[in-house]
Amino acid sequence: MCADHAKPADQSALLQAILTELQQVKANQTLFEQKASGPNPARLQLESLALPPTSPPSLNGIASGLPSVPPLSETTPVPTPFVKGTDAPISPSIVARQDAASNGYSQRVILTTYPGQVGINPIPLHWGAPSAEARGPVVASRQPKSLKVRNAIGAYSGSYSIYRALAAAAGLIDPNHKPDYTNTEPPVDIPHNPAWDDKHKIVSLDPYGHLVPQVFKSFLDAGIDARPTISITRAHIKLIDMDEAVRSGSLKVDGKIVVKTPTEWINQNKMLSAAAKTARDSDDAAAKQTLYAGFDAGVELNVSKAAIEPVWYLPGIAERFDITEGALRRSLFEDTGGMYPELLTRHDLKTFLPPIGGMTVYIFGNPDYIRDETKELTLRVHDECNGSDVFGSDICTCRPYLIFGIEEAVKCAQRGGVGIVVYFRKEGRALGEVTKYLVYNARKRGGDNAADYFRRTEDIAGVKDMRFQVLMPDVLHWLGVKKIDNMISMSDMKHDAIVNSGIPIKRRYEIPEDLIPPDSRVEIDAKIAAGYFSTTQVTELTKTAGRLWEDLAH
Repeated sequence: MCADHAKPADQSALLQAILTELQQVKANQTLFEQKASGPNPARLQLESLALPPTSPPSLNGIASGLPSVPPLSETTPVPTPFVKGTDAPISPSIVARQDAASNGYSQRVILTTYPGQVGINPIPLHWGAPSAEARGPVVASRQPKSLKVRNAIGAYSGSYSIYRALAAAAGLIDPNHKPDYTNTEPPVDIPHNPAWDDKHKIVSLDPYGHLVPQVFKSFLDAGIDARPTISITRAHIKLIDMDEAVRSGSLKVDGKIVVKTPTEWINQNKMLSAAAKTARDSDDAAAKQTLYAGFDAGVELNVSKAAIEPVWYLPGIAERFDITEGALRRSLFEDTGGMYPELLTRHDLKTFLPPIGGMTVYIFGNPDYIRDETKELTLRVHDECNGSDVFGSDICTCRPYLIFGIEEAVKCAQRGGVGIVVYFRKEGRALGEVTKYLVYNARKRGGDNAADYFRRTEDIAGVKDMRFQVLMPDVLHWLGVKKIDNMISMSDMKHDAIVNSGIPIKRRYEIPEDLIPPDSRVEIDAKIAAGYFSTTQVTELTKTAGRLWEDLAH
């Protein structure tokens, strides 16, 4: 007998096994459709945005042409038997399916989606449209009612989405939790301006990000999980540097922007707090603090501030860097470890929420003055430096320059203008703090001098700077900035990015000499030689040296 001819019984068993697997696929698809399309009382509001659930084609047509195979049931799926090996570990995907019912996820793990896939119909998103209604919301959620109409790649909250995942895995949060946005609306108005309608002016944030619960209310009411990517609030800033500025006479208390800290109120709160607690142990460090002390609590600054998470319009990002959108998508996919396959499978989705830090905007004075070209405007754009900004490291000028920028912004507001400080999360020139400390080690062990300042970074990171200031002006256009009277920065990259985006700068201010820490002259001289703005010139970089770890006599 020819070996190529199988016995009829064997062929029938093989066909039955194949059809059993197909039936299980159909059952899983049906379960997915049910979970993704669950009951929705407000569904009619989005009828035009979502396709009705569609089942896969019937398998009976396939079965009819196969001999010795019983017809498939349309209602009772045949389960696929799972045989667990005695020694082999359970597959993580099996565990994921078993846990799905308890953690709120669908049983079927959806690794990615594709354009034209059954049931996938993203809400239209027209970047740069003239109104919120015409533009549409940014929907990145994978919740059941949002998955099929999702129109953005990535996840809300940037890098903090990982912590949300941990909370969901630990059972501390329902993955399908619906936020209650009552009383969260901005207390400060950042209204629409023409730059919001220009898809070339703003490409790295959602200009409607602070208005989502208001302008996209119908979507939220229909169960779509669209979330704010910007929030705005008012606050008081308490900095000891401002206390010292007032005591020295450099800064004046005006009662509106710079106000006296309410000392009596603080003391009263201390007393009430102490009375509401049990007694501390005598050796408790807090017990050694005076419960009530007649002291001057100094001053504080009235400020309006906005927290902004990045939302990238991929064609616009590619245009800024003069690369193709395809090259951008491939690099983002590869260098995030393949975290976002839809960068490659969903060419129809043009918006991406990257897992990176955003920025905070601090506004001193009347925010309405930002859009008034008759008012003076002072700006400091600052990139995060935790070591200096928070802990006072003297190896760079970051904190002194930040404090100088805040003080100048406040003074501008006191003169009847408005001051802005934008704080970007770009630690270590966006190379990260680990890389930054490696560079510090190489500098200090190699005879730290200005001539080798940038080379040390390039040797380790492969590049000296990844902050990409070309994206930085977007926040200024969102605010409605038309011109800058005083730019508190020496950076040629920041200056050029702002001016090239269409915002003129009248005056530039370098950091005063008396604010430069001795060990940071390596940094500042190297930057001046590389093109940073200064009224001085550096002629010999090798003569500027920093102190070594062992040098404690400074």
